[in-house]
Amino acid sequence: MKISSPASISGPPSPSGPRLHPVVGPARRLGRWVDQSWRLAALPLLLLFILPIIVLLTRASPQQLLANLQEDQIRQAILISFRTTLISLVVIVATGTPLAFLMGRYQFRFKRALDTFIDLPIILPPAVAGLALLMTFGRRSLLGSWLEDRGLQIAFTQTAVIIAQVFIAAPFFVRAAAIGFAGVDQEIIQAAQLDGGGRWQVFRFIIVPLTRLALFTGAMTSWARALGEFGATIIFAGNFPGRTQTMPTAIYLGFEIDLDMAITLSVILVLTSFFSLLVVKWLVAEEREEETEESR
Repeated sequence: MKISSPASISGPPSPSGPRLHPVVGPARRLGRWVDQSWRLAALPLLLLFILPIIVLLTRASPQQLLANLQEDQIRQAILISFRTTLISLVVIVATGTPLAFLMGRYQFRFKRALDTFIDLPIILPPAVAGLALLMTFGRRSLLGSWLEDRGLQIAFTQTAVIIAQVFIAAPFFVRAAAIGFAGVDQEIIQAAQLDGGGRWQVFRFIIVPLTRLALFTGAMTSWARALGEFGATIIFAGNFPGRTQTMPTAIYLGFEIDLDMAITLSVILVLTSFFSLLVVKWLVAEEREEETEESR
């Protein structure tokens, strides 16, 4: 009696394998529908980000903007904003780099609490930040009265503008720099130390070049944030034209008195912030492409 093999019972296998065409078609259509649904769902918030900026930029013609730039109050606000933010940036980098290195490279007690205090100005209401600075450096405060007795007045001066900008914007630099410092391989540092490099030499010639993109990104982000600082500044430094009036505080005054002035300064701030972020994103993309090519 001849016994059939399992292959003869089930029949020869199809050379093309199982037919999945009836399933693949609906699956692809479902995938396209899902992709389209995600795009439609993302559209409302995307329009909210883009539409107001476009409306603001098209509100005034270039000729009107150039004419408004001839106004003394606008030019003074621009000058004060750029001067104070550049000073603030120097202070942020000089004082924030050691703090960022500490947070990025060392472990110690209460580090999480300290990290929370560093990030707190980012989410703190600007009015609260301004009031806290005024209570610390104002004439009626202990520190403020001590400084005033020695001829140093801080509140409602350009020094107050700089302090407010540093307080609000410094966390952005510290956060970015700390992430960069934490990403440096410890073996590279140890190898440099074995070659005779001191701590300062290792930091200057090894760590800083390896973290240059993080430092630059943090610096640019902090500068852009300081340029747009309003709430803490107007409470702590006031809004005195030609003395403490920055572009954001001038916009607040212009909204009530001169709308053209407010629009002109708003356009300048939008363009400055946009191109600052664009440069940062371009550099980050270039760095990633270089790392990808090196890894290949």
